[in-house]
Order: sequence, then structure tokens, then C-alpha cells
Amino acid sequence: MVDESLAKEVGNMMEDGMKGPEDILKLMELFKQVSAEVDDLKEELEDIDQFEGQMVISDKDFKWGVKMGDGIFDYGKGEVDSPSFTMSAEWETMSGMMSGEIDGTSAYMAGDLEIEGNLQDTIAYGDYLQYVAEVLEELQE
Repeated sequence: MVDESLAKEVGNMMEDGMKGPEDILKLMELFKQVSAEVDDLKEELEDIDQFEGQMVISDKDFKWGVKMGDGIFDYGKGEVDSPSFTMSAEWETMSGMMSGEIDGTSAYMAGDLEIEGNLQDTIAYGDYLQYVAEVLEELQE
């Protein structure tokens, strides 16, 4: 079940801008809830081989990880033991990517986003987040 108050809070946060790294965890929680409820998203996750990724906000000393694939989307604050990939960026870039204001490929090409590890899993992660964002937009209409 998607927590409606969380959905509203995240909606307001996206309009007003994220204030700090903890806001990303609220966004991840909403993505997790929607991923468990929407059939198209569940099917998409079933088609992805499971992997874990590590995200780092370099200027805020903040890390979180995601596990996705084989029908699962989950996240957690902190370090991932054996990530398939690590994405690292400063707060301005990472929050812009998470809110959809900054394109990840452009950030990478400009040197604002560092990626180590499996690029295919990194792309799958980015594509899936974009898909969830599109589904959320449709649900709000």
C-alpha cells in the first residue's frame, strides 16, 4: 500500500526542491512502495537480474544503496557490501538527478558524476527510476 501522506510530502519536496540527503531516502521509500503496487513496475523488476548499487553524495558524506531486480526494489542508508556499481556526485548533481532536473548521462559526460563498476546495471537503475517517476506522474493526474 502506498502511503498517501508520503506521496504528498515527496510531491511537495519535488516542487520545492530537496533540502538534504535524507530527502532522497523519502523518495526511495515512495519508489519502493509504488514498485510493490503497480503491475507494470513489478513486471519490469522481474525482467531485471538482481544487483545492488551504491550511491555516494561526496560533499555531504552520505551513502545509500539499492537492491533491484528479480521482482525486488529496496534501498537502505549506508554502505553496500559488494555493489555492482558505485555512483558518486556532489549534492547539487545527485539531487538534481534524483528530481529529474539533471540528466545522468549529461552529468557523467560533464564529469559531475563518477561511475565505477557495471555500466549496464547503472543504466538499468537510471532507466527504472525514470519509469517509476513517469508512473508516479500518471498516478497524480
